[in-house]
Amino acid sequence: MAIDTHLTTTTTGPRPATPDDTRLSGRARLVLFVLCAAQFMVALDFSVLNVALPVLGEDLGLGRSALQWAVTAFALPSGGFLLLFGRIADLYGRRKLFLTGLALFGAASVLATLAWDPASFLTGRALQGLGAAVIVPTGMSLLTTTFPEGPLRDKALGISGTLLSLGFTVGMVLGGVMTDTLGWRSTMGLLAVASVVVLALAPGLLPESRTAERPRLDVPGAVTVTGGLLALIYALTTAAQRGFGDPDVWGTLVAGLVLLAAFVAVESKSPAPLVSLPMLKRRTIAWGNIGGLVTFSMMSTVVFVLTLYLQETLELSSFRTGLVFGVQGLASVLAGSYASKVIGRFGARRTLVGSLLGQGLLGVALLGVGTGSGALLATAAVSLASMCHLGAIVSYGVVVTSGVPDEEQGLATGLVTTTQQVGITIGIPLLGVLATTRASLFDGVRTVLAVDAAIVIAAALLVALGLGRRKA
Repeated sequence: MAIDTHLTTTTTGPRPATPDDTRLSGRARLVLFVLCAAQFMVALDFSVLNVALPVLGEDLGLGRSALQWAVTAFALPSGGFLLLFGRIADLYGRRKLFLTGLALFGAASVLATLAWDPASFLTGRALQGLGAAVIVPTGMSLLTTTFPEGPLRDKALGISGTLLSLGFTVGMVLGGVMTDTLGWRSTMGLLAVASVVVLALAPGLLPESRTAERPRLDVPGAVTVTGGLLALIYALTTAAQRGFGDPDVWGTLVAGLVLLAAFVAVESKSPAPLVSLPMLKRRTIAWGNIGGLVTFSMMSTVVFVLTLYLQETLELSSFRTGLVFGVQGLASVLAGSYASKVIGRFGARRTLVGSLLGQGLLGVALLGVGTGSGALLATAAVSLASMCHLGAIVSYGVVVTSGVPDEEQGLATGLVTTTQQVGITIGIPLLGVLATTRASLFDGVRTVLAVDAAIVIAAALLVALGLGRRKA
């Protein structure tokens, strides 16, 4: 059903581009604003609290060893429940679930703002993560079912990807400023206010969409995949603190892998699977998500180790370090404004491969940083790498969701957003520990950058082979 001439609620496949395809009507802009604002808010939540952790821990009595739970309590539900809520939205209404997620996220942010002890704060963070697990896949599926496949959707995904990337950067800068001036509670209060604003605008703008059929929910599949993702994310987020040799870490990691293997077995026999295994066999979905996983996990690692390098090796202040990542954020915005045009010119597959190659090669350039200087090189290289990273974000979203019927868009976008969340979560534990456990932090940073670049370049070559030579 059409909202107006430039905004539709359903799409069944590719269609020829017309001169109006890339022009957004006024209402379409408002719809896109609401959906992107929600994604930006969740991205902000991932990073806005990081620099406030020491102050927060002292205020609430949360010991250093327990500070990781301020992050883990959010990451576990936000990554673990994505596929489940993406599928529920397909069946029972994406708009309805999106609004529910916003309300939950807002209420949880209020609880985290007013927290009086560690238990109340961590409860608020866990509920924020659960709200995010609802908002992210439903928001993305509303976007892909509202904007028809082609230039218009590419443009919408470009804007969404830009704000997603920018949210992490803004969170790092804004978190430090707000904590220094207003206290750590203001970071959580900001999220509460933002959720109220989006929730006030969304009901009158967003169309409802769901699948025409109402099959039964695949409960065994939901239990095994959610349990597997929760165990996997828990193991990887705690490995950085305890190491992979810790029995709790590897035991949980094995349990997660076993549950995910059981999930595959369950889905192969389910009459109404949570995840269609034939869908996972599509080259675009399999290789597109691999590209997305690599770009998110490796770029988050680069940002993490560069933060250590700038502050501890070059001894830059938090403010000057924030400026470096502010430049990175501006570069991401610039890349986002051109991403859809690049995809239109070269195709999403070639854009994904080229962006991954660029991100990897610029990681190699970062190896030139030194102990006495290097802030300028780091700023330039990470900014250009972020532009390539943004190109990979947008193009992999286009690759994965193109050609997918509306009734499976929640599943496809659930895979996209699960890839994002898992990628953001696993990068730092897997490689960041190499930087923090070396005798010399500088040598550790260089080791991480070298391994990171090698992984991205290898992934680019594999994705190129996997996707083939088709332009679109």
